[in-house]
Order: sequence, then C-alpha cells, then structure tokens
Amino acid sequence: MSAKRPNQQQREGTTLFAAAGLEQDAPRPLADRLRPQKLSEVVGQDHILGPDGALTRMLETRTLGSLIFWGPPGTGKTTVARLLADTTDLHFEQLSAVFSGVADLKKAFDAARARRETGGGTLLFVDEVHRFNRAQQDSFLPVMEDGTVVLVGATTENPSFELNAALLSRARVLVFHSLDAAAIEKLYAHAEAVEGRKLPLDAEARAALVRMADGDGRAALTLAEEVWRSARGSEIFNAAQLQDILQRRAPIYDKSADGHYNLISALHKSVRGSDPDAALYYLARMLDAGEDPLFLARRIVRMAVEDIGLADPQALVIANAAKDAYDFLGSPEGELAIAEAVIYIATAPKSNAAYTAFGAAIRTAKEAGSLLPPKHILNSPTRLMKQEGYGAGYEYDHDTPDAFSGQDYFPEALGRQTFYDPPERGFEREIRKRLEYWAKLRREKAGE
Repeated sequence: MSAKRPNQQQREGTTLFAAAGLEQDAPRPLADRLRPQKLSEVVGQDHILGPDGALTRMLETRTLGSLIFWGPPGTGKTTVARLLADTTDLHFEQLSAVFSGVADLKKAFDAARARRETGGGTLLFVDEVHRFNRAQQDSFLPVMEDGTVVLVGATTENPSFELNAALLSRARVLVFHSLDAAAIEKLYAHAEAVEGRKLPLDAEARAALVRMADGDGRAALTLAEEVWRSARGSEIFNAAQLQDILQRRAPIYDKSADGHYNLISALHKSVRGSDPDAALYYLARMLDAGEDPLFLARRIVRMAVEDIGLADPQALVIANAAKDAYDFLGSPEGELAIAEAVIYIATAPKSNAAYTAFGAAIRTAKEAGSLLPPKHILNSPTRLMKQEGYGAGYEYDHDTPDAFSGQDYFPEALGRQTFYDPPERGFEREIRKRLEYWAKLRREKAGE
C-alpha cells in the first residue's frame, strides 16, 4: 500500500508555517512540559526547599555557595540547579561529565571569568560530576575558591567515595530523596490538570503505577504518558492490565553502585531483625533487577555465620545447601532454594557471640604478638625438646574424670582470656551450660 499523501489544506498549512518561520515543533514529553518553573513547584524535597529547608535559608541571605546534589535519578537535581540560577540572577551553564573533557571545562571557566569582569556571575551545573577523574575534579578548585563560578554538581553516587576530599571541603552536600507516594500523586494530579483528563486507572492500578515509578518523578510522568497513549476510548485499566501494557519498568539498580549496596544492606538487616517477609521482599527486588544469585547465596552464608552463629548450627548448613542447590539447578528453580535459606535464617534464633568472640580473639592475638604457648601442651618429638620440658605435665583429657583436665592453654604471659559469651538463646543455651559446668570444674581443680 502506498503512503498516504497530504491533502491540499495540509500542504498549504505546512507552506504557510514554513514561510512564516513557524514550523511546528515535535511534541514535547510530558515530563519536560511539566518541569517546575519555580522552586516552590518542586515536590518531594521539603527538607531542602520547605520553609525551613537548607536552600530556603541560603536563598534568604541572597548568597549561594557551591553545592553537591546527591540523590537518585528523577528527584529534581537538574531542575533545582536551573531554578537556583534564575532566583540568584546567575548565568546558568550546564555540562555533563559523561560528554565533557578538559577542553570543555577550560572553555566554561574562561567564559565565567569574562562574565565576571562585566559584573555577572555563573552557576556551573555539572551533571554526573562523579564521572570526572581526580585531576578533572581538582581543576574546579581555583575557580570555586576565587568565586569565578558557583559549582553545583549532581551525582547519583555517594560523594564520600566518588569525589575528592578537597572538592567536598569547598562545597555543601545536599541529599535529594526518592519521591514518596504522596509526591508522585502530586505529580499525577498536576499532569491530569494540565492534560484535562484523568488517568484511566482504577484505584489499585493507580497505586501500582505509583510503585512502578520507584521514586523517580521523570519516570512517573513517562509512565503516565504511556498509560494515556494505550487507553482506548473510555477504557479503565486494572492493575493486571496495567502491568501487561507497561511491561513493568525495570527497577533502578546498578550492581556497581549505591542501589546494590543499599538493597543488600536492607536484606541483611531484615534477616538480622527476624523479619522473613521484608527479607524476601529485598531478595525478590535484587533477583528481579538481575543480581547474580550466587552473590546473594554467598551473602546469606555470611549472614548465617555472623548473625545466627551457634544459636542454630543448622543455619550455616542450610545456607551452604542453598548455594549448592542453585549451582546444581540454576535459574529460576534454584532461586527457590535461596529463598528458603533466607526464610530459615530470618526465623532462626540470633546470636553474634561467635562473631564477637572471633573479633576479640583477633585483636588480642595482634596485641600479644608471638607469645609461646605453655610448654606442657607442646609436642616433644625429640629428646632435646623433652629435656626442655616440652609436653611435661600434660594431662590427656580423655583419661580424666568428665573428660576435662581443666589445664590452662593460654601463654603464661597472657593469662586466661574469655572471648566467647554465648547468650541464653537457641542451641547456645546448651553451650552456655557446658561452659559454666567446665568453669565450675576448673575452679574445683584449682582449689578455689
């Protein structure tokens, strides 16, 4: 079938627009059309822009220092930087560390110096500032110190790890939060007012759409636009239909960045806090985002030895078995074994006594240096060693009453130490009884 040709009216309209220099622009995305025009229109960052917010107080003084905006994508970092320039009458200059190099920085600095000579100031906004290397970051220092530019850097990564200490010392870090459900709802209400129509969703689907945004305002509006594009007539989508239509937006998750560490931390703390439901949620989030299941299995083994320990010796066995089961079955079947291990260790009695004891022993060993063990517990394979007293007086525990000699095994210069203090929980309750019994026998043998 041939392409449909424009009619006479369409051709004339196009010619008239072209003649007048008024060619129609391509439609702008909803997120761009709804970009805030005033700082008061930014949602979800009241701790920064509210009546007592950090930026609000700063702007009341009509002065602005260099800033680092740290937060997830779609939380308003670029928008706030642009509006700050407008509010303070500074020229807004934007660079992206992804596409810029030393030459671009030099050009921006030279322009800022020329502007300063005519009484103008410059707000230099650098997106993804953490992507600049150390030397490039150092190049900002002179122009920040002499006031040539007010630097506003935006980063999704933890500035403590990704930015030079010298740069951080000259800038204030402001944290942007992921948008909560209320903030996302404000965006949707504003979008509906601008579009003059409601989102074609029932209550459950609307709540699901809010969750799919994952705290990202830009993503929220993009999803809303997709919903409007997909609706036919008076169609109203339920949650299942919504998921089919949008094919579920992939979670924001970078396995080499903060999202990775935040979620594994949340999983670990949920296990430690004996909350299997929360632990399963974070496990599912990470698996859904493409995390390596063997990485998760290894971390679960770590949780078993750190947070359950000997309160339930089976925890380590179960965790290792889950790792082996995943190795054997692969995805997705093997993921169930990992989930079972998470449930087991989350519901197991908790103890960090072994973890604490080992840490204390390591510290003492380092402090004690190379102290020799007492001679009576050393083997004496040669005549000379026997003459030197190696093995003299050693009692073979199996030949003593209760199979317990009560001898001292620490170096004499160190004296007896206590590292392991099991709690009255789980299997360690039984271990504690044994230790108390042996302590009693040791006192009796010492004549105390």
